[in-house]
Amino acid sequence: MIPFLQLTPGEDAPVVDAAIRRVVDRGWFVLGPELESFERAFAEATGAQFAAGVGTGTDALTIALRALGIGPGDEVITSPVSAAYTALAIMMAGARPVFADIDPIRLTLDPRAALAAVTPRTAAILPVHLYGQPADMPAIMAVAQRHNLTVVEDCCQAHLATCGGRPVGSFGAAAAYSFYPTKNLGALGDGGALTTGDPELLARAQRLRNGGQTSRYHHAEFGVNSRLDEMQAAILIERLRLLPRWTTARRALAGRYRDRLADVSSVTVPPECDPGHVYHLFPVMSPARDQVMDQVRARGVETLIHYPVPIPRQPALAGLEPAQCPVADRICREVFSLPLYPSLPSSAIDEVVSALQAG
Repeated sequence: MIPFLQLTPGEDAPVVDAAIRRVVDRGWFVLGPELESFERAFAEATGAQFAAGVGTGTDALTIALRALGIGPGDEVITSPVSAAYTALAIMMAGARPVFADIDPIRLTLDPRAALAAVTPRTAAILPVHLYGQPADMPAIMAVAQRHNLTVVEDCCQAHLATCGGRPVGSFGAAAAYSFYPTKNLGALGDGGALTTGDPELLARAQRLRNGGQTSRYHHAEFGVNSRLDEMQAAILIERLRLLPRWTTARRALAGRYRDRLADVSSVTVPPECDPGHVYHLFPVMSPARDQVMDQVRARGVETLIHYPVPIPRQPALAGLEPAQCPVADRICREVFSLPLYPSLPSSAIDEVVSALQAG
């Protein structure tokens, strides 16, 4: 069996164990020195001035939007293909998600569709760097500048990715990251962070994540309880040191997939539109998706679908009357993901490709 993902610590097990022991021995578990150290290191790694650790990537998006003053009465343009939490975060901020279709090649928000979706109520654009592939940020920023819109980047699947050589997350006013265990930089539980270059936005985000407190027991505004805990921060500090090497491994495995799949007719592979792609996932597409997935499962290869239902077609968002997104509808019918993680042996790629060729 070739599993889709491996989540148990591997080469990092000794440093993860030491990090956990360090936190337990110190006896400080929330808003302490591990979080401060991680925030500094993560900001530097992502090319940002500041980072604030929060409970989840969803909270990072919501808090970033709220810190920017985006809320009730505002519209936020975003992608219809992502985890639903992207749009739910917009709703948690009190704003309305507006869905613009995706580019059929890059599979991220289409800047032309985003431009067509702008209304007098539009306050922001929230592009998603999907599967580790950076969105077309220069074109998206041009739309935002034309209409004086704020940009918040969803980098939850794109740790260390770059767009045109520039770090994702550095284009907009703020960016959000997830440390859910499956991410390229994953915790042993939930976790997230937002990054920004604006010290005032950082200060408000830090206040909002901690119940809106300006000092203990003094709440200046409505906030939430969303703090990256010391245990997860300590683990992430250690894994962050390994992330560049893990990213290189992901890119090498993806390159091997691309070479070996070039002549396989059962699937098509979305192109790498920017060398800054970090391959959180390796998606492929087939009009006969279910049959192909059954075929490779029979040969011991686990695959998963990311994502089978466009966000605007989710019952939780069905009442928002989104614009039609035919490209997203088609992609969600055809896309599925092949195993890819840093510890995956390169020989496993050959086995996966052989399973795809078997039909």
